[in-house]
Amino acid sequence: MPDPQDKTPPRLTQPSLTALPKEEPSPGKLEETIDKPQPEPRTPEPLKNFPPEERLGKSQAPWGMGERKKEEGEPTQPIKENANLMPQETKVEVETGGPIQPIEAPAPYQPPAIQPMGNLGDSSPPTESPEVKPPKRGEGLKKILVLLAVAILALGMGFLIVGVLIPRLKSLKVPGLPGREVTLKYWGLWETSAAMESLIAEFNQEHPEIKVEYVQQSHKDYRERLQSAIARGEGPDIFRFHSTWVPMLKDDLDAVPPEAFNAASFQEVFYPVVAKDLRRGANFVGIPLEIDGLALFVNSRLLKAAGKSPPTTWEELRQTAFDLTIRDASGRIQTAWVALGTTNNIDHWPDILALMMLQNGVDLTDPTDKLAVDALLFYTIYARSDKVWDESQANSTQAFASEKVAMYFGPSWRVLDMKALNPELEFTVHPVPQLPNSNITWASYWVEGVSAKSEQKNQAWEFVKFLSSKETLEKLYAQATKERPIGEPYARTDMKDLLKDDPYVGAYILQAPAARSWYLSSATHDNGINDRIIKYMEDAVNAVNEKADPQRSLDTASQGISQILSQYGVK
Repeated sequence: MPDPQDKTPPRLTQPSLTALPKEEPSPGKLEETIDKPQPEPRTPEPLKNFPPEERLGKSQAPWGMGERKKEEGEPTQPIKENANLMPQETKVEVETGGPIQPIEAPAPYQPPAIQPMGNLGDSSPPTESPEVKPPKRGEGLKKILVLLAVAILALGMGFLIVGVLIPRLKSLKVPGLPGREVTLKYWGLWETSAAMESLIAEFNQEHPEIKVEYVQQSHKDYRERLQSAIARGEGPDIFRFHSTWVPMLKDDLDAVPPEAFNAASFQEVFYPVVAKDLRRGANFVGIPLEIDGLALFVNSRLLKAAGKSPPTTWEELRQTAFDLTIRDASGRIQTAWVALGTTNNIDHWPDILALMMLQNGVDLTDPTDKLAVDALLFYTIYARSDKVWDESQANSTQAFASEKVAMYFGPSWRVLDMKALNPELEFTVHPVPQLPNSNITWASYWVEGVSAKSEQKNQAWEFVKFLSSKETLEKLYAQATKERPIGEPYARTDMKDLLKDDPYVGAYILQAPAARSWYLSSATHDNGINDRIIKYMEDAVNAVNEKADPQRSLDTASQGISQILSQYGVK
């Protein structure tokens, strides 16, 4: 145990940081055809024996009524009594009154057949003429009447569909019909109905057929109630869930459609930790409206009085806490300078320990190596050895609000608690300390998802896309600040400049590009993957504070963690 008069804190071996793991066409038959000699064009032979038109008189008989030449072997048929309509010989009197010689009727003229278009290389003469039938009288009129009837029928069908069928389908609310009137159920957690009301009204101006019913839920047993409602077919169409719940909700989450965000735009718009946390196979399963995690709250008055600046490294923070913690004559802590080292009275201790392990290069799926042991010992040293915090202190949130501790780690929403507990409290929020040559921060945030069992997924995603737009997020933040000191830090990378200088939420924006997350997120109230893994790590911390072997404590914790991850399908 160190000498109380000694102001130099005992040192652990500095945890080591492991480096963490874009032909021209050939001539062919056409040329052969061109080069091949083509036959002379055929012209019909002149009709012999056809009398010139001027030799016929005014009383000329029809063409072809002269004596027909018998074919060889043709039988002679007797002429019937009334067969004189076609005399074999006709004498025609011309104007001079002289007779003319009988003429033979010429054979009917057969023009050469027109060969159908086919192989251009085939230059053989045509063989047969297609039969051309003259149109029948009245056929054109019939076609016009048919076309007119079809047009009238089409207009009638169009009127029936637009005027009768679609309105009736809308009234029947057939699932999936575009443009039909639907009502979306939306479960939220932190935003009040008043904050959402104006945004829903604005959305309805562009989408009057989509109604949204927003219900603010309690966080108590929220995850179980959500999944039970979905399983019964009574769940919401849209709901908020924590980013670490994807393994638990894998069967309940619909994939983000490309109409909302395709893969490339999703990874461009949101921070890397979001793309990693929300990926399920080749798809993403939610859209965040905020980003959050851990930051260092500092009491401005106490820090100014001590002439100190907010620490940027863990060693600097440890030295400051060791130097400035105030004790009474019996050694009891009166004013602590940092809340670290225990589990029973420190809010968000699992996030802090996970951050230290990630910065030190620990594989959280199997935290059993020396790097994990060093991180565990460094977290507990504030209570075990430095004695700058102990289990007798008030809850860390309450202690910071009452100025009993100068530095505190928490997410952005804890700003609201501090303002509510002590409106006069002066404090600022800063990025978390780092190890040398380290830049790893912590993320813990909430996401909007669409139920895989919703009958109106397209409309639900349309609303979530609207909520995640830059314009809507700005309005949501402004609306939130009418009811409380801050809104939710923007999750979009193209909005980082709007809040990066804010004294309360700026630190979370600045840290977002380097943020990491895991299943040690506190205050999710999931009674699932986070809370169960946290319990194993809690046992390890408490054991070390009671002087148990840190390696054995982590070995035990790792076995339980492995079982939980396997249960939820996490590799």
